Amino acid sequence: MTVEQIASRLAELCREEKFDVAQKELYADDAVSIEPYATPEFEKETKGWQALVEKDKKFNSMVEERHGTTVSSPLVAGNVIAFVLTMDLKMKGKERMTVSELCVYHVKDGKIISEQFFM
Repeated sequence: MTVEQIASRLAELCREEKFDVAQKELYADDAVSIEPYATPEFEKETKGWQALVEKDKKFNSMVEERHGTTVSSPLVAGNVIAFVLTMDLKMKGKERMTVSELCVYHVKDGKIISEQFFM
């Protein structure tokens, strides 16, 4: 797949909230995920495909209710993909909220090797 095809597929799957499918289809085995900062729930950096899958499961276990996810059109510059992802959700024990983040992905050899989120 080209970087543009990966960008299109990734945006499509994120809009459908199929983050696990995106990881399975598009990520390298040694992919890295970088959060804006460490939290009690998540490390700043998560390494390896299986660890990313576990991180996604943990996040989903914290969500009580989803009210929709939007994704901007992806931008592609060389091997980098970026888009804005906005989630309307209710986390367990918290009020409903809207979270918006800039998501940046690096692609190498047809697979996503890193994702980084900015809030």
